[in-house]
Order: sequence, then structure tokens, then C-alpha cells
Amino acid sequence: MDWTIFSFLAADALQNGTIYALMALSLVLVFAVTRVILVPLGEFLVFAPLTYVWFLPAEVSGLNLKGQIPGTAWLAAAMLLWWAILDRANLQRAFFLLLSALAVVGLAWWGAQGVPLALGWILAVLVVLPIGPASYRLFFEPAKNASVLTYLIIAVGLHFAFAGLGLVFFGPEQFRLPPIWPGQTPIGLVPVNNQAFLVYGFALLAMVGLYLFFTRSIYGKALRACAVNRYGARLSGISPSQAGYVSFGIATLITCISGMLLAPLISPAYFQGFLLGLKGFVAGILGGLISYPLAVVGALLVGAMESWAAFQASAFKDAIVFALLLPILFWRSLRSHEIAEEE
Repeated sequence: MDWTIFSFLAADALQNGTIYALMALSLVLVFAVTRVILVPLGEFLVFAPLTYVWFLPAEVSGLNLKGQIPGTAWLAAAMLLWWAILDRANLQRAFFLLLSALAVVGLAWWGAQGVPLALGWILAVLVVLPIGPASYRLFFEPAKNASVLTYLIIAVGLHFAFAGLGLVFFGPEQFRLPPIWPGQTPIGLVPVNNQAFLVYGFALLAMVGLYLFFTRSIYGKALRACAVNRYGARLSGISPSQAGYVSFGIATLITCISGMLLAPLISPAYFQGFLLGLKGFVAGILGGLISYPLAVVGALLVGAMESWAAFQASAFKDAIVFALLLPILFWRSLRSHEIAEEE
């Protein structure tokens, strides 16, 4: 391996590792607060850019979709409406959820009529964003005090449901999206897509933002309290349910924006989210699903391992990456002397 090949592999490792770091941060955030391993985060990653395709002009997307509301808008509206029915005892909240459902459909209709690219970008994120908190209310909150395994089974079921709906909504093909920052910038021997710098910038912004949120804001400290001790937080007047909504909302927002920034680099399709989310999960496991810095380090390690495996044994690159789980899980099993919910 010469220096040129090493440079290309390092650039690829950094790009992939940054993507996995964003997924790992979202997974760790949700798990720390709710004990849910949110497998469907990968679907949220691709739902946002695929929704954006429906808002693009025909000369950009190559498709004549003007006036067609994407299926994700109907999904988000239906979930918000279901949430409103479940919370009908609280008339104020039910009314707000009903208005939110109408707003989602209205925003999607507005975007489908043809809007500037920047506005369509924002509308796509707003349309998909409610699916995250609604998923918590509809599928995870009813199973209060369930085991991590029960939550995982629910999450896997949601993944299959969302993946199937993605196929129905968007079809099996990949879509090419216009970059926000076109062109390339040479770094040494490696030409780096300018769009990748936006991904790096957002990853840094997300890490700094989460740090400030958890250390400086009252809402962040409330989420930390729920992560440390849910029962103690409830006794202190902190609602674990509200903390769950906030954590799912932040994780979904990070994932949607990540997907929008990443989309011009990968040409998204409905099936791509799961594998990206699974590698983010591997990175989160390397951090113990409790440490944000270790999750980022684990994501960079996963990216480096994947890049090296793609060069040395491309047919087995995914197997080699997932094999990283084995020594970590073995080491954690040696440290755990009993089986308990908090373990």
C-alpha cells in the first residue's frame, strides 16, 4: 500500500466515520434516556432526502412529481392523529397534535407545488421530524418499564414496517440529489467533495451542541437526570415521558439533517438506512451505549476498519466491521456478574 492509496482510504474512513458518529450520537442519546435501541433511525436518515425528491423541480429530479404529496407526510400526519386520539383526555394537547398533523400535510402540499431548493430542504426535514416523537408515544411509551429486549423487539418491528413503507412510498430505485456545495477541493493527493465538508461541519456542530445542551440548559440536565435514574428523576418532578419525546425528537432531527447532507454523496434509496444505522450501532456499542466521546471514537474506528476491509477484502468488509462487536461484547460479559435491567 503506497501513500496515495493510504490517503484515499483515510479520506474515505473519515467520511464514513463521521456519518456513523452522527448515528451513534443519536442512538446513545435515545438509549441513555429511554433504554430504547432505536433501530429505525436508519429509515429516518433516508426518509428526509427521499421526501425532498418530491419537492424538487422536474428539471432537477428528472421526475414529474409536481402536486404529489410524499407518503411520509401522510405517515407523519396519521401518527400524529393517532397520538391525538390516545391523548384525547388532554384537550389542549390533542388539539395541538391535530393542528400539527394538518400542518405536516400543508407543508408537504406547499413543497409539492414547487418551492426554492433551500425551502424544500427545510420542508423535507419538518415533514419527517414528527415521526420520531410519535413513534415513542405510540409504540414504546405504552410498554412502560419493559426490558431492553422488549424495546429492541419493538424497534426491530418498526424498522421492518418503515422499510416496507419506504418501498411503497418511494420505490426501489436510487435518487440523485443536487449538492448544497458542488465541486471538489484537493487535500494533498485526495480530491474531497465539498459536500463532505458540510457533513464534517454538522457533526462538529452536533457534538458541541449536545455538550452545551446537556451541561448548560435546564432541559438537557433533566434528560441527564432521566438517563442516570429514571425513578429519581420522576420523584424530582421530571417527566420521563416528556424526556422520551425530547430525546426522540433531537435524535430524529440530527438524523434527518445528516441524511439531507449525506444524500448527494450516496444517492439515497429506501434500503440504505438500515446498514448505516447498524454500523452506527456498532460504534455506539464500542462506546458502551453510554459515552458520547467513546461513541465518536468507535465510529471513526468503524470507518477506518471498513475502509481498510474494502481495500483488502471487499467481499467481507461488512462482516469484518460487524465482527468488531464480538470482542467488545465478550469483554462486557466478563465485567457483568449478574443479569439485571440496568446492565
